[in-house]
Amino acid sequence: MADKALMKGNEAIAEAAIMAGCRFYFGYPITPQTEIAAYMAKRMPKIGGTFLQAESEVAAINMVYGVASTGMRVMTSSSSPGISLKAEGLSYLAGADLPSLVVNVQRGGPGLGGIQPSQSDYFQATRGGGHGDYHMIVLAPASVQEMADMTVKGFDLADKYRMTAMVLADGTMGQMMEPVSLDIKPSDPIEKPWAVTGTQKARKHNIINSLSLVPEELEQLNIARYERYKLIEENEVMYEEYMMDDAEYCIVAFGIAARVSKNAIVEARKQGIKVGLIRPITLWPFPKKPLLAAADKVKAFMSVELSMGQLIEDVQIATQFKKPVHLCNRVGGMIVTPEQVLAKIKEISENGGAK
Repeated sequence: MADKALMKGNEAIAEAAIMAGCRFYFGYPITPQTEIAAYMAKRMPKIGGTFLQAESEVAAINMVYGVASTGMRVMTSSSSPGISLKAEGLSYLAGADLPSLVVNVQRGGPGLGGIQPSQSDYFQATRGGGHGDYHMIVLAPASVQEMADMTVKGFDLADKYRMTAMVLADGTMGQMMEPVSLDIKPSDPIEKPWAVTGTQKARKHNIINSLSLVPEELEQLNIARYERYKLIEENEVMYEEYMMDDAEYCIVAFGIAARVSKNAIVEARKQGIKVGLIRPITLWPFPKKPLLAAADKVKAFMSVELSMGQLIEDVQIATQFKKPVHLCNRVGGMIVTPEQVLAKIKEISENGGAK
């Protein structure tokens, strides 16, 4: 068994990125993800990498665009307001079909909001993050170990599908400390014949651009991109089922809300209430099939989230509105408690799942 180190989630992300072969990091400090930038500032110069604190989030994401076009692994991180500033760059990365990794350690909003944990960037992440027709692969870790694992997975998926992957965590995940194994072996490099690597007589010049002024060509680019997205939805969905074998009620939650929900489920089971959990690990692509299958077995669903009700919409769509979907939530930096989740479970079960 590999040795484990006690690390913050933010630090685990940074070290995992380095071990995955990332040698370029561009960012700007913002709570609660500043430890990622601080860690990279110390480590990158020692391994021949590049750390640069940009003058703004806008500059940082455009630096990511530049390095991504060379085919090198590159990463940036921020928290909610900073990700909003990067939104235009995220769209440009999508339009140029460039692989990169973006980390969002969410805080409460909207606006500057607060510095406490939130999950209210769910819509922003799963709907692309910027303008135009596109998606990012969105990974939602629920432990410090998964913060590291999802970072490596994000780089691999980004390279495989030539697109941005996002690790969508929250302030709790970023700041909490847990034992983590960093026994990570870099993936075999993927050939990137599209990359801008200098003039080579063996091929025509590569051009990286998101501009297409011919409508017919732009339409075909978008159609082709969505064909690739179909492959991702077929092959890359990740989720966890917890006590779902005999469940009469199903909680859907990700990140810290899923961890809290597991505690409530254990207590509810002690009280004779058969409840289970489906935890989306990929928020996009969303685990529609297991949720639809569950809709034929359970009486009701409950979305547990740190937002005013964003995840719940995808639960309703995935289950095709076959069963009621209830909401259990806290917002503004407040974290839902096991007691609150348990109370909602009991309320739903007493009503037989009906709203």
